[in-house]
Amino acid sequence: MKIIPRSFYARDTVTVAKDLLGQILVRKINGKLVSGVILETEAYGYKDDEASHSFGGRTERNKAMFGEVGKSYVYFTYGMHYCVNAVARDDNTEAGAILFRALYPKTGMKFMMEMRKINDVSNLTNGPAKLTQALQITKDQYGLDLTTKSSLFIIEGQKISDSQIETRPRIGIKKATRKKWNFRISENNF
Repeated sequence: MKIIPRSFYARDTVTVAKDLLGQILVRKINGKLVSGVILETEAYGYKDDEASHSFGGRTERNKAMFGEVGKSYVYFTYGMHYCVNAVARDDNTEAGAILFRALYPKTGMKFMMEMRKINDVSNLTNGPAKLTQALQITKDQYGLDLTTKSSLFIIEGQKISDSQIETRPRIGIKKATRKKWNFRISENNF
């Protein structure tokens, strides 16, 4: 189990979003590990991206996007859901993050199903709010260092080739819709 180092996140946000596919998001809860293979991501930039939370500048909510790379950015949306991101950007960019949109459950599936109160595995972690609910990710995980063995971290999984990556417009946004910054492993059931 090799944790992905901080240098991995100190690169172009879009590149990191693609490279996170196939890696493993791990959540440690009461001594138990719950994890899933990252199947879908979305990149969010800064001044070049009207759809990004950071586009209008630094706020209390989005300050993690401007902080150290390799940390988590968790936000609350629609008055009911949490979403989790990894902060990633190169040295020439002030803010950036990658939203985790879907996981393939790897360990702790029974726990995830209990947290989601469902029995349908294909509907378990196939959305950003579903995966945070399954892994019990809340504001308490805001700003965690994903490059250390904390209660939330990312370990090496498998390298996904460009031919296995489907590139699409991001989902559920109204601005910067021409950017094809949604990446997913093609031909997966999650």
